[in-house]
Amino acid sequence: EVQLVESGGGSVEAGGSLRLSCVATGYTDHPYCMAWFRQVSGQEREGVAVIDTDGTTTPADSVIGRFTISQDKAENMLYLQMNSLKLEDTATYYCTAKKIYGPNSCARFLNMPSAFVYWGQGTQVTVS
Repeated sequence: EVQLVESGGGSVEAGGSLRLSCVATGYTDHPYCMAWFRQVSGQEREGVAVIDTDGTTTPADSVIGRFTISQDKAENMLYLQMNSLKLEDTATYYCTAKKIYGPNSCARFLNMPSAFVYWGQGTQVTVS
């Protein structure tokens, strides 16, 4: 069973930076899509960025040029570097993963939270 644990959230002033981390345990050798989603209370969960097994990344339009998703496969770590933070980036951020089958890109899952099986508990990011 895959387990994901996020860290790195907190409070920051607008224009500042944060780096979120996610440690994964229980992985098999099967390839996975990894992603970050975020959610504001009362709103739908929103895709922030996904990363393929080959390192190809797909960020949401709202974070292009500001957020960067990356991974360290050797350490089973997923990261989200967030720069130039805005008030509207305030949300709970979730690390998530799903197995992929065949030569499918993870990009198509950016706006499909229901496609992901494994979720962390979330980490709060507050921009003021």
